[in-house]
Amino acid sequence: MWFVSLLLLIFILGLIILVHEFGHFIWAKKFGVYIYEFSIGMGPVLFSHTGKDKIKYNIRAVPIGGFVSMAGEIYEDDDTNKIPKKKFLCNRPWYQRLIIMVAGVTNNFILALLFLLVGALIWGCKPLTPIVEKTTENYPMAEAGIKSGDRITKINNYKVKSWDVAQIILYMKNDKEFYTFEVEHPDGEIETYEITPKKEYNEELDEEANVFGVTIVTPGRQNLWESIKYTFSKFGSIVHSMWLTITGLFTGKISLNALSGPVGIYQVVDEGIGYGLDYIIYLIALLSINVGFINILPFPAFDGGHVFFLLIEKIKGSPVNSKLENTVNNIGFALILLLTIYITIKDIIKIF
Repeated sequence: MWFVSLLLLIFILGLIILVHEFGHFIWAKKFGVYIYEFSIGMGPVLFSHTGKDKIKYNIRAVPIGGFVSMAGEIYEDDDTNKIPKKKFLCNRPWYQRLIIMVAGVTNNFILALLFLLVGALIWGCKPLTPIVEKTTENYPMAEAGIKSGDRITKINNYKVKSWDVAQIILYMKNDKEFYTFEVEHPDGEIETYEITPKKEYNEELDEEANVFGVTIVTPGRQNLWESIKYTFSKFGSIVHSMWLTITGLFTGKISLNALSGPVGIYQVVDEGIGYGLDYIIYLIALLSINVGFINILPFPAFDGGHVFFLLIEKIKGSPVNSKLENTVNNIGFALILLLTIYITIKDIIKIF
């Protein structure tokens, strides 16, 4: 079974990476940028093919990551006698460089929207609005008086428009023993509750977790228009949740233990096989949004870092010093690598 899970993980990551890198590749090619290599995976080359366009198409040994190697990504890096100056990325018009940099993220978001739509059309749409279906007897929500049909509007003064966002807020560290819930009843009346969760051991997280005892409305089949509306709403909800997660990491409200690397993702995929195809479809959409969202953050070595330097260039009216940009990107890459190693070690320790 582990082998099937591993193959599925490789397929999922390969698909997401392929779609991302193809975005950079196709627009770079369209704008006439010289491309050395298009690779899926990292490490040693397993398979290589040189196309009629003289680009090397490679599959590498480690099925994590991938890249498009373009001439002049930061500065002219080859003999201009071999490559015309206009074919260096750094010499292309500003708007073309911007499109090439955001194309990978755009493709990830499009892939996620397509998979969310497919899932909604086949298996129905789970309501996003945080309306309580029922509460569990002898658990905090029921004991506080919250009932079926009540809509949660705020948690700890955070506005809540979806269950995704509600779950992130409830996962955040809380200085108080209780959580403040603002609830709108079906008759329009708004009440505020101070609810102290039960502490129960969560085997998946390997830690005590807060339990409130609430059930959300189950999914139902929808028509095409409702599925389309759900797709974009769910996309926005996931992005909002990821933003809260990132800001929570910086403010200390969310621990680094909440992050997962390749090993953690493998465990999720392994468990997901038992939940069925609908879960796998959703997982692909979720991971694709994750990859796109992380990549567009203005952090060195990410696509968003390159976009950030392009925006500085536009504002100041001249390119950023290429040596400075290259140094910053190398530092950023090193930090990302260290974080990945830390998360991977943490995931392995969790298993044992």
